[in-house]
Amino acid sequence: MTPVSAVPRMVRNAGRLQQVVGVLAKYGLAPWLKRVPLSWVQRLFETSDGTAIAELTGPRRVREAITEIGTSFVKLGQILSTRPDIVGLELAEELSQLQSQTPADDAVTIHAVIAKELGQPVETLFHDFTDKPLASASIGQVHRATLHDGTQVVVKVQHSGIEDNVRNDLEIAEELARLAEAYSEELALYEPVATVGELRKTLLAELDFHQELRNLQAFHARFRHDATIRFPQAYPELSTARVLTMQHLDGIHVSNRQQLIAAGGDPAKLANAGAKAFLDMVFRDGFFHADPHPGNLLLLADGVIGIIDCGMVGRIDHVLREQIEDLLMAAADTDVELLVDTIARLAELPPNFDRLALTRDVAEFFDQYAFLPLEEIEVSTALNEATGLIRKHHLRLPARASMLIRMVAVLEGTAELISPDFQLMKVLQPYKGRILKSRLSPSRLRRKAMSAVRHWSYLFDIVPGDVADILDRVKQGSFDVHLEHRRLDKIVNRLALGMISASLFIGSSLMWSRDVPPQIGGYSVPGVLGCAVAVYLSVRLLRAIRASGDI
Repeated sequence: MTPVSAVPRMVRNAGRLQQVVGVLAKYGLAPWLKRVPLSWVQRLFETSDGTAIAELTGPRRVREAITEIGTSFVKLGQILSTRPDIVGLELAEELSQLQSQTPADDAVTIHAVIAKELGQPVETLFHDFTDKPLASASIGQVHRATLHDGTQVVVKVQHSGIEDNVRNDLEIAEELARLAEAYSEELALYEPVATVGELRKTLLAELDFHQELRNLQAFHARFRHDATIRFPQAYPELSTARVLTMQHLDGIHVSNRQQLIAAGGDPAKLANAGAKAFLDMVFRDGFFHADPHPGNLLLLADGVIGIIDCGMVGRIDHVLREQIEDLLMAAADTDVELLVDTIARLAELPPNFDRLALTRDVAEFFDQYAFLPLEEIEVSTALNEATGLIRKHHLRLPARASMLIRMVAVLEGTAELISPDFQLMKVLQPYKGRILKSRLSPSRLRRKAMSAVRHWSYLFDIVPGDVADILDRVKQGSFDVHLEHRRLDKIVNRLALGMISASLFIGSSLMWSRDVPPQIGGYSVPGVLGCAVAVYLSVRLLRAIRASGDI
């Protein structure tokens, strides 16, 4: 039953919702809609004509449907293409081909938006402004312009009314996600409501051009001393949330290999320099351009590689970076257990997660590459197969990790387009040494030590009180333990042994620290013995858990 609070939203979006559902039904993409108790949904589904569409593959039908729905759904599809762990490799590849067909706003509208945002007419702000746009995407359109000092720039202007359209389409996507989660057991496994929530944050962030402006400034600062890479300079004084002005980089798109060679470029050097720049973003900066497709890379007149379109970026904090480094180290050493451990820490695990099955699949995956020479390993292929394993076991990666995997796969494809002999594994090799060096650096060790001190200090602050509270509840008969019945006998035994070990360790530590007699050599005998017994019980518990294959 539809919540009362959702009625105004559904009424407001009724026309658009019927259009979206009609297209989904037309392409046969939502059989679960048959079970939705709305007569107009059932009517649309029953009368849909799928004669020509039936000849298309499932992923192709999804792309065609999204293209027909248009506007914000195209952008949502493009963002979803970065999540092969959710939609699968084939559909992710198909969605990456989505191209927006959004009509451009007329010159009068664009001039009005710029004047409203920047406070002055276009003629005052720019020496010259080309009314015909270079391109028109789902969020905005791009125009050439010239500053008063002669600098060539491009001006990105948000479509009029696009924010309201995006918010309405997001509400429709959220309603469809709720219906899918309620009426499709297959789709419910992939948590469509949570997925649309992630997409919502990403898409709303792209509506604020301040974010892309900050991205440009960050990349420009990080690569200011790199003579091989250039990002457009941003102009904050000519930019707002809906208008973005940046330097125009004029060059040859790297997809045109013949022009690159004719212009004197060395394809092999260009491919290696570009790949190194993107890997530096990941391992050095923790802040990377997430879309290195050929259209975003240019060979400039001075032989420098220009990188444009910085709207989609990924960020990696210390925790995620070390987890990714652990994955690379485990893969390099073919350490199956470490790889499975790292995946289990990195991903969100389903309730019925089968660790042994994942371990077997990972071992088989390693066997495919164990005897291959370095030059024969395709990193993108290996990543795609690994993503397939993750999806098979219904693991959910953080959005940033999925974005990184897609970036590396696209990077390898783009580099091979520039230079067919390119080998990403060779470019990756030096980073293994850098990872080892960073792991042993004094700054990292100091950071780890401080973090451990904070966590242990917090633990010792709260544990005595929590233990006392538990004991009080036990005495009063109000202590309840709620367990889900899965191998309950073993779990209860381990839980009891763990609680006994923890309580014994804490109590003994307190006796030791307070010098409780009798003492030998200044050490509390009951404190020392209690800690020793607690450690012994903990070791037995860990061995039992490891023997069962749970860790």
